Amino acid sequence: MSGRAEVKVKIPFGNKYLDAIFSVPEKKPTYGVILTHGAGGDMNFPHLVSLAAYLASHGVLCLRFTCKGLNVAYRTKAFKAVVEYLKLCEDYKLSGVFLAGRSMGSRAAASVIHQLSQGDDDDGFIQGLLCLSYPLHRPKLQSKLRDEDLLLITCPVLFISGSADEMCEKQLLEGVVRKMKAPKKIHWIDKANHGMAVKGRTADDVMEEVNAQVFSWLREIVQLQHK
Repeated sequence: MSGRAEVKVKIPFGNKYLDAIFSVPEKKPTYGVILTHGAGGDMNFPHLVSLAAYLASHGVLCLRFTCKGLNVAYRTKAFKAVVEYLKLCEDYKLSGVFLAGRSMGSRAAASVIHQLSQGDDDDGFIQGLLCLSYPLHRPKLQSKLRDEDLLLITCPVLFISGSADEMCEKQLLEGVVRKMKAPKKIHWIDKANHGMAVKGRTADDVMEEVNAQVFSWLREIVQLQHK
């Protein structure tokens, strides 16, 4: 896609480095999205690559990164390190950033936002949270909901989930969303499972729907806050 460049970076995290890629728009970006993967895969998961390319081609900087740990606390620490890195990054002076993740990555993103809002670090840099296939519960274990961070967040949140997601039953997510303090929105991908696959639709077609929803939400939030 024209009008954007990809820049590979290594982000310091403890005594090691996280692999990451900037998708950089042609014009100087004002806002960015930090994006990470679920429990399996890495930053080159096709959905993340597609979203990063779409955002960059629409003027939004996207930084996606890989963190392989299967422990949410560890993933949250890694996400925090990436937020700090982007905040101090001399190459891109952003007005604000949205944290985004797929599946387990969205749990880590929610946890980071909750933690940062607790301390004196809350300087308004984080503009919102994007949850792709948020894993609200384990398959067939709907009694234990992973909603603790969601209920305490106050920044805008967008959920994009499949209506047939075995880890996020529709009624349960709608119930959690009703209890949330934050401005929030759910976009259901009809008949999609946790991996966003829909019988009879190509992966590209589904991603076009996801990407367009994400971008229109970002634009809405940024405009609302800067009228």
